[in-house]
Amino acid sequence: MDFYTTMVAFFQNGGFFMYPIALVMSLGIAIALERFFFLSKETRSNRRDFEAILPLLRQKRTRELTDMTARSRSAVSRMMADGLARMSATRRRQDIEYAMEEQLLEVLPTIERRTPYLATFANVATLLGLLGTITGLIGAFTAVADADPSEKAAMLSQSISIAMNCTAFGLITAIPLLLIHSFLLNKTNAIVESLEIAMVKFLNMLEDRPEREARPASETRSAPREMVAKA
Repeated sequence: MDFYTTMVAFFQNGGFFMYPIALVMSLGIAIALERFFFLSKETRSNRRDFEAILPLLRQKRTRELTDMTARSRSAVSRMMADGLARMSATRRRQDIEYAMEEQLLEVLPTIERRTPYLATFANVATLLGLLGTITGLIGAFTAVADADPSEKAAMLSQSISIAMNCTAFGLITAIPLLLIHSFLLNKTNAIVESLEIAMVKFLNMLEDRPEREARPASETRSAPREMVAKA
């Protein structure tokens, strides 16, 4: 109960700017929770689908791959579905890669959405805390100017301690938001890197360059020499 009373008094003594900082903190927590659950879900679904797709890729069972990727809505499945769709029109690796990269570019905004707001909110909370402190100090010095000389020191120290509450609250809000932003950014980058790795593995495993396609070219090059030798 004492802790609760202390926190309430701390908040009330901080002045008007404590409320905008509290709003920024609430928005930051809401975004952090939403992004954490979304990114965790994306990580699990991409890993699950890629583990199911990988054996089919190794065996080059494209028909089953097409059916599986069409049913799933994970990012890795949609990316591979675009690659398989392009394979029906062309076998060039570059064309298939362009189709998969296009889908990756469509997925990236969804994965990276709202995470940069956390760094912005951290900076805003710090600046609001400083603004609240400066405003409080201005009011404190204005009030002390007309006070009795014997009471000036006590009034000034009390006013400064109250004004510093705003800066403290801004830092209490900003530091966790920066740490959460860094954590979520690393989680986002890990998902993007895993999608890029999956794309490269997909292209390497489905690249069909059997020796029988290269053999006729060598035979056609050697054919004129054999004809010349016979002549």
